[in-house]
Amino acid sequence: MTQRLTNKVALITGASRGIGAAVAKRFAQEGAQVILVARSSEDLEKVDDEVQKFGLPAVLVPFDLTNLPHIDDLAKSIAERFGRLDILVGNAAILGGLTPITHIKPSVWHQVMTTNLHANWHLLRAFEPLLIKAQEARLVFVTSGITTHPTAYWGAYTVSKAALETMVKTYAAEVKHTAFKVNLINPGTTRTSLRAEAMPGEDPMTLPAPEEITEAFVCLAEPGCPWHGEIIQARDKRFYKG
Repeated sequence: MTQRLTNKVALITGASRGIGAAVAKRFAQEGAQVILVARSSEDLEKVDDEVQKFGLPAVLVPFDLTNLPHIDDLAKSIAERFGRLDILVGNAAILGGLTPITHIKPSVWHQVMTTNLHANWHLLRAFEPLLIKAQEARLVFVTSGITTHPTAYWGAYTVSKAALETMVKTYAAEVKHTAFKVNLINPGTTRTSLRAEAMPGEDPMTLPAPEEITEAFVCLAEPGCPWHGEIIQARDKRFYKG
């Protein structure tokens, strides 16, 4: 490994499984100190067992991101321990089921928006001071290709991701004269629990594993990242020339 993220402090949400867990392991391989946020302590500990095979033990944060006011407390804790944050990966998301948009229960609609959109705004707001203290802050938010072709019954998820894209692009425009690099990444069809929930009849073993797209995340997180304010396709051949 080339250790492209040596001495970087990286916070990853939705890190207990799927894409978040795969990115956590890869970042550890690349030398980063990873802070892993997810609701399940048990699942986070399993990821940490893998992380420690490659690098420093992860900082585990069992936390429900829908508890929005406590995101400020999380940022204060990270500030006290590390004094900065180099990399923020906003990966946590939920589907909220597939149903006609007018049939979605209000509680489900608000839960999807809170998890997929509002929590990421609170992360931006709370962690910006720590990102400013980093010399070359890198922010990566996970979106979905479904925003380019809205599909029946995916209403809450699609709307939340479309709003996330607009928010992140707006923020990128606001910090374009700084050392920040702020981007979105579309993983494409990947073997995750969210995909399994949406497509229960699909054979997951026919889909690419999350580990197969981690190179794109590293490229967006490393100091030499050339992109800003873009939606990056995780399977872009530019990332996998070797």
